Amino acid sequence: MIAAFLLLIVCVLVRVRLLKSLGIDAFRFGKMDKKDFIIPPFALVFLYLLIANVWDFPRFDGLLFRNGILAWVGVVSCFLGLALFVWALVSFGKSFRVGIDEDSPGSLVTTGAFALSRNPIYVAFFFVLLGILLVYPTVVFLVYLLLASFLFTRQIKLEESSLQKVYGTEFDDYCKKVRRFL
Repeated sequence: MIAAFLLLIVCVLVRVRLLKSLGIDAFRFGKMDKKDFIIPPFALVFLYLLIANVWDFPRFDGLLFRNGILAWVGVVSCFLGLALFVWALVSFGKSFRVGIDEDSPGSLVTTGAFALSRNPIYVAFFFVLLGILLVYPTVVFLVYLLLASFLFTRQIKLEESSLQKVYGTEFDDYCKKVRRFL
């Protein structure tokens, strides 16, 4: 579970570095919305809680239930999330950004993972967070999943507003064909 969470972060950082080597500033985090900076502490506490559950460190609460089948469903959910995440990164091509980039956003991506969902990266993160919750079903991980869902939706609305401004009717047509999530 820790590996799944860390792999998501490493994939993003590697992709940003690769695009930087091509002269593309893909790291736009916090440049348009300063509220983005609430995310890193949120992620660090989540990582600690994950480590605490794996290695039985002190944590904030106990398990809500134990179910071996649901735990395996959680493992599968994490792997599906990772696979979707990698597919989305590959599908993004040179248009990948961390944060909103209205200055040089690249082309609108509508193929690959983006033909399945307008937001495959957020869907992938949700699958990983859901998987972690099923493996370690605690109130804290449930709250994280709910808060993350709220933050994802907030960010998606900001991004969609920006995409509509940048791409206009091309984005509107895409929205008519492909769902926001799945």
